[in-house]
Amino acid sequence: MQLAVELEELGTRIIDASKFLEHAEEELSQRIIGQRDVIRRVFIAMLVNGHILLEGVPGLAKTLIVSTFAAAMNLKFQRIQFTPDMLPADLVGTMIYNPKEMEFYPRKGPVFANVILADEINRSPAKVQSALLEAMQERQVTIGSQTFPLQEPFMVLATQNPIEHEGTYMLPEAQVDRFMMKVIVDYPSYDEELEIMLRSATNASKAPVKAVVQSGDIFQARGLIDRIYVDPRVQRYIVDLVVATRVPAQYGMPELAAMIEYGASPRASIFLLLASKAHAFLQHRPYITPEDVKAIVYDTLRHRIRPGYEAEAENIKPSDIIRQILQHVQVP
Repeated sequence: MQLAVELEELGTRIIDASKFLEHAEEELSQRIIGQRDVIRRVFIAMLVNGHILLEGVPGLAKTLIVSTFAAAMNLKFQRIQFTPDMLPADLVGTMIYNPKEMEFYPRKGPVFANVILADEINRSPAKVQSALLEAMQERQVTIGSQTFPLQEPFMVLATQNPIEHEGTYMLPEAQVDRFMMKVIVDYPSYDEELEIMLRSATNASKAPVKAVVQSGDIFQARGLIDRIYVDPRVQRYIVDLVVATRVPAQYGMPELAAMIEYGASPRASIFLLLASKAHAFLQHRPYITPEDVKAIVYDTLRHRIRPGYEAEAENIKPSDIIRQILQHVQVP
């Protein structure tokens, strides 16, 4: 009885506290046609302090989505174009010598912002990727012998082009695993593309974006998301989905064992729980349902499953493996 009262009170607060996301989504729709699922995933990552890897061919408005999101959320935005000749100092900054004072002082790099667009991240060498990794994981940057905390909220949205391989560096598994979600940015529908074409020919596509959110709104939402109720059966369902990527035979899928080289790490369980909570928040609910988990599971697991040789030979993708796991793992 006490839990029901608490959830009802929390639900009321969530409805009120989530209104800023509706305003932000409305503002984004002034510039972005379609891509609603992508925008929702960006909201989810921001609400639970996560990072996103955006994958899609050129011209699908990945950069526009991120820059418009930052402007609507009233957050400092930095776009960093990753290139093969890039150095870690180009990202985090460096120590500059002042001959007047006869001492070194730090010059901070572009990573010191709230929303970082790491454009074509797979074009940068390993040293640059490792520098970004510290910022993503530790929320801090080391310049010389000094360590500087990054201002919250802080999130990295990295893009990569799936059709270009020349001059690229494959992201190491350790870094890919740090991204809460890997979101596939797909082509717009026929009607959406028609509207994009017509709108781009007018000044409507260049209308300034209004800042409709304050950082306090984000922190308040994060506090409420922490309180969202998760039934023990749903907790076990999340863990079952993740463990099934490692030992599918235990869940009645022995044929998948040869298809998976390695499965998702425990970080996947953590991120799947957090993302499910944020999804419930977007639905104005003070508790998680299995549907919240299913809605976000592909984005959370697809980059944490490496298909084996047999899967590649049969053109079986991580999404196909996740689909089979969803069909076999019992839903509470």
